[in-house]
Amino acid sequence: MLSIYRLPGAMLGEKIIKVLRRDLFILFKKVVIFLFLILLLVIFYYLMLAVFPHLLEGQISYPLIILGASSYALFIWLFFFFSFIDYYLDVWIITSERIIDIRQNGFFSRVIAEQRLDKVQDVTSEVHGFFPTILKYGDVHIQTAAEQGRFNFQEIPHPEKVRDLVIKLVDDKRALHNTNI
Repeated sequence: MLSIYRLPGAMLGEKIIKVLRRDLFILFKKVVIFLFLILLLVIFYYLMLAVFPHLLEGQISYPLIILGASSYALFIWLFFFFSFIDYYLDVWIITSERIIDIRQNGFFSRVIAEQRLDKVQDVTSEVHGFFPTILKYGDVHIQTAAEQGRFNFQEIPHPEKVRDLVIKLVDDKRALHNTNI
């Protein structure tokens, strides 16, 4: 398993500068949706008791209602579990030498891309919307001269600071490279 504290293929003298995940508000939104969907199940149960109490006593209708409610609860749980896995396992690591993009696609697919800092051409930060502006989260796009042309850090906290950090690291790397020539 990949550890963010021990980089695979770490270069000599490479140090982790910053580890980024999506903003906590993104996970909070998923939890609110999860709680709302559970509340719908509870409301449905009490509505069934009030309007159709005889359905919960039938030999055929009761198991069908339990089966439907269980399927719905399983769907809700899988939605929440997938949302948490997607939140927790999407990681962006900025080191002194490179940028690493670890993206979880579904339960059984992970894509890891990396790019050296000296290949970075442009860094852009974007904040769109009411909540992102108030809570200071947004996207950072890093354009590179490589096969994977653009790295997208999505919904990260303080995108302007991350953009400035990457620009500073790139400038330092280029200045060091020009000094060595």
